[in-house]
Parts: sequence; C-alpha cells; structure tokens
Amino acid sequence: MQIDRRLVAHFDWTLLLLALAVVSIGIVTIYSANYNIAEAHAGGLPSRQLLWLGLGVIAMLTAVAFDYHYVDRLAYPFYAAMLLLLLLVLFVGHSGGGSQRWINLGFFRLQPSEPAKLAIVLVMAKYLQNGEPPQGFRLSDLWVPFMLVAPLVILTLVQPDLGTAIILGIVFLSMILMGGLRPRSFLYLVAAGLAFLPIGWHFLKAYQRQRILTFLDPDRDPLGAGYHVIQSKIAIGSGKLFGNGYLHGTQNRLDFLPAQHTDFIFAVFSEEWGFVGSLILLVLYFALIVYSFRLIERAKDRLGGLLVFGMTAIFFWHVVINVAMVAGVMPVVGVPLPLFSYGGSSLASMMFALGVMINVSMRRYTF
Repeated sequence: MQIDRRLVAHFDWTLLLLALAVVSIGIVTIYSANYNIAEAHAGGLPSRQLLWLGLGVIAMLTAVAFDYHYVDRLAYPFYAAMLLLLLLVLFVGHSGGGSQRWINLGFFRLQPSEPAKLAIVLVMAKYLQNGEPPQGFRLSDLWVPFMLVAPLVILTLVQPDLGTAIILGIVFLSMILMGGLRPRSFLYLVAAGLAFLPIGWHFLKAYQRQRILTFLDPDRDPLGAGYHVIQSKIAIGSGKLFGNGYLHGTQNRLDFLPAQHTDFIFAVFSEEWGFVGSLILLVLYFALIVYSFRLIERAKDRLGGLLVFGMTAIFFWHVVINVAMVAGVMPVVGVPLPLFSYGGSSLASMMFALGVMINVSMRRYTF
C-alpha cells in the first residue's frame, strides 16, 4: 500500500497529541487506582494498559493507511464480523461481574460491543453518504439502518450491558440527525421511545431497575445499589479545589470506590487532583471534541464529514454519560471514560476511531 507523501505532511498531530495527553493521564490514574501502599506496587494493570495502547496505535495506523472512501467496501463486512462476534459471545463468552461480554483469546479478552460502535458509524456513513431528500429523511426512508442497528443493540442488551446498548442507540440517533432526519420524524421517534419506556422497564434486570430507583432516591439502598454513587460523590467532594494529592485519595486507598480503574476512574482522578485537575481533564476532552467538529466542516465530502461526526459522537456521549454517572447526575449504567479507563477493547476501538478522523483530515488536501 503506497501512501502519498503529501498525506504524511498533513498528518493531524493536534488530534493525536490531544488523545495521547488523555491516555497518558489515564495510565497514571490507573496506576494510582490500583496502588497498594503496603506492597508499594500497583500490580500489572498499568503495564497492560501500555500494551493496549501499543495495540491501539497499530489500530489507529491501520485506520489511517487506507483511503476512507473504501468504507463503501468495508462497512458491511465489518458489520457482519461484529454481528458474528456478538452472537459468539452468547455461546462461548467469558463472564465477569454478572455479564457475559468477552471472548477469551488467550492473550487478550475481546469485548465485541466496543468495536460494534465503530460498525454503526461505518454502515450509517455508507448509507447516508449520497445526500438527503429535499425535505429530509422520513422514518420510512431509514428502515434499512434501523434493521442493521437493532441486532447489535439487542445482542448487547442480552449480555446484559445496558450502558453500551445506550451508547449504540444514541450514536445511531446522532448519525440519522446529522444525516438529515425530518424534525417531525424525530418527534415521532422520541414519542415512540417514551411510549416504550414502561414496556422496556419489564425487560430490565433487577439490579438495573434498582440502579434507576436509587438514582431517583440515593438513600434508598445506601449499602447496596446506592453504594457506588454515594462513595463516588464523596470521593469527588473530598478532592475540593486542588485535590488530596497523587496516591493520597482516601476513598480509593481505603477501597471504598468500586470499579475504580474502569467506570469510576474519574472519581479517583477528582479526589486526587480536585476541581482544578478535573477541569483540566474535561478541557482536554472539550478541545478534542471541538477540534473534531472543525474537521467535519473541513472534510472534502459528505462521507468524510459523516465519519468524523460519528466517531466524535462516540467520544462525546462516552464522556457525558460517564461523568454524569460518576457525579450522580444520571443512573449508573457502566460506561467507561474514553481513552482514560482501563480496558483493551475500549482503548483500541477509540484509537481506531481517532485514526479514521485523522484519515479524513489528511485526505482533505487530495483531489
């Protein structure tokens, strides 16, 4: 595969450096989240995350190497592969934390629902690239994308993984809105979603219902379903303005914080670095997302703009939902902080998404 030297000259270092800044802070925080004072050691998770970062860089370079217009050929095969892997999880998946989400490859546990988010962006960009009708898309115009996305969402819910299923659904809705959905059709869709809520409640697992009820009343079960959020809010509050210092977060050190290196890692960071540190981290995310939106405007065609928008939507909704969840503003649904939380599948998928955005940015100079 030959890469034009002009493309290398226009490699988007700004986007990459913003992402690597977030990843670096994340690895340092993973070390702190797992640090054992008695043994003066943090275990193997930080070094594994460095290994996943190496895998992620390879995924990013792979996404950069091919012309993004090949999405026409790759979107449906990639989607089919993700669908197959999600089906495979049901039969040979590895269980953990009450969910069956991973395929054990020996050296690596793959969570197919993470790259499934990329599959939604690819198939939606392919479907919407030819432009929208003069009056916008009606719901009847989008039955094919609905039929493609529904199996991914359903198979993820079955695991069960409510958080990832929500992300899949929101990214899909973001893509069809960007693609040109009629406002009236959007209102119909919202109305249908609200009408389905009472029915959907009966399909939730008991612990998922408890999380929602606890969100509405945090003191309902302080030692059970409400424990996660209560401890997380205490950790964030104890950080005050400048934090308690690196490796000195009391809630984390005393093992009060659950999932401290994955879903609740933002609470660990906030406790150690306070409001100022949290603000700096959120500004980094804000800069990455705003910069990505600028790339949408610069993209040389609709396909490129849709790809960048979809990948940016993945980052945006992950950050919003994770921070809101950890701060107790929304129910706990198990969504990692992108590029920050521990996890190989998530990090590699986010780096691939970053590679797609860099790909579109580089090729805006070619004709």
